[in-house]
Amino acid sequence: MIENIIQRFSKAASMQRWNDHIRPVEFTELDKQAHKMVIAYVIARFEEDRMGPGSVDWISLIEGGIFEFLHRTVLTDIKPPVFHRMMKEKGYELNKHVFEKLERDMEGLDEDFQKRFKEYYLKQPNTLERRILRAAHYLATQWEFKIIYHTAPFIYGIDKTKENIENQIEDHYDLIGVQKILLGKKSFGFIDLCGQLRFQKRWAHIPRIPETSVLGHMFIVAATSYLCTMEMGVKACSKRFYNNFYAGLFHDLPEVLTKDIISPVKGSVEGLKEIIKDYEDFQMKEELLPLLPRPWHDDMKYFSESEFENKIKKNQEVVMGLSFQDLNEKYNKNEFSPLDGELLHAVDRLAAFIEAKLSIDHGIKSEELEEAAENIYSDYQGQKISGIDFGRIFNYFR
Repeated sequence: MIENIIQRFSKAASMQRWNDHIRPVEFTELDKQAHKMVIAYVIARFEEDRMGPGSVDWISLIEGGIFEFLHRTVLTDIKPPVFHRMMKEKGYELNKHVFEKLERDMEGLDEDFQKRFKEYYLKQPNTLERRILRAAHYLATQWEFKIIYHTAPFIYGIDKTKENIENQIEDHYDLIGVQKILLGKKSFGFIDLCGQLRFQKRWAHIPRIPETSVLGHMFIVAATSYLCTMEMGVKACSKRFYNNFYAGLFHDLPEVLTKDIISPVKGSVEGLKEIIKDYEDFQMKEELLPLLPRPWHDDMKYFSESEFENKIKKNQEVVMGLSFQDLNEKYNKNEFSPLDGELLHAVDRLAAFIEAKLSIDHGIKSEELEEAAENIYSDYQGQKISGIDFGRIFNYFR
């Protein structure tokens, strides 16, 4: 059942990082993995630009990111130096422990997906995609560590940690994306802005436990959309998987410039929602897109503009308003670059519902939170969207 794995994703919002250091802000495993996948996208695009189309296996990159996220949700409490040594010396035993812990969560998921997850850790080939993820992991770690280091550079052993992180990044310096990011110019500016979405809390006006950031929410939507694409009853083309994941990962990207404006505020004044959307589009063009190479702009706009519309690309034009049936029967081919916006919207609302319900279940609730959860639930009660029984999923979390 997909519900179990979605619940596993959500728990990562409570998993603390660097909790043996002085932290000026809270760092969670969910946010780290989200930031890592943003950085991996940037590195992979640079590699593809350098080596040509088809040089990066995007499905392997996405699934590798999901696999590593799941792995860390089980072992995240182990300190990094200890973790890496244990993986080197007792990797088989640790991986077996992870498989056993996740067996129930992955029950009912696509069997080939489960098989690929195990092979990812049992075979561990040194592929380009794995190296990109490893580089992204250390760059995301370094981004966090810089904040910690400047807060308390006098802590015993902190310079050794700094050196270890820098050495790991240097081992991946042959990747052009790593070089670009370390220059500290435009590419770094993009991942730095994305990183700032860690500090923008969802439901900012309402007390909640666990608190979730906009960045963490984006990754949950991305990973869940990917799994739903796998489970929606049709063999989706690889570009559809790619689009559904990255549209999820970047769907709230404009909020780094406008902040997370809650739905009741957007709907409180007639036309305000449209004004906010126009301003977000303007800010994307003026502030965010210039940080990325121009050939990437179309993809980034495709992911973040009208992201909740089913759409394709045809004759270099974006065609929207298509039905799920149309996507399946007419446009389920890489050449059309299909994107399941309706699925993405349902997953986005599901993530919001789970955020509210988790807090309520922890005993931190308010009238606004309970009302929001009930309204979202009512919208999706008994609903089947893009081949997925969302009514059943909502019932599970209710």
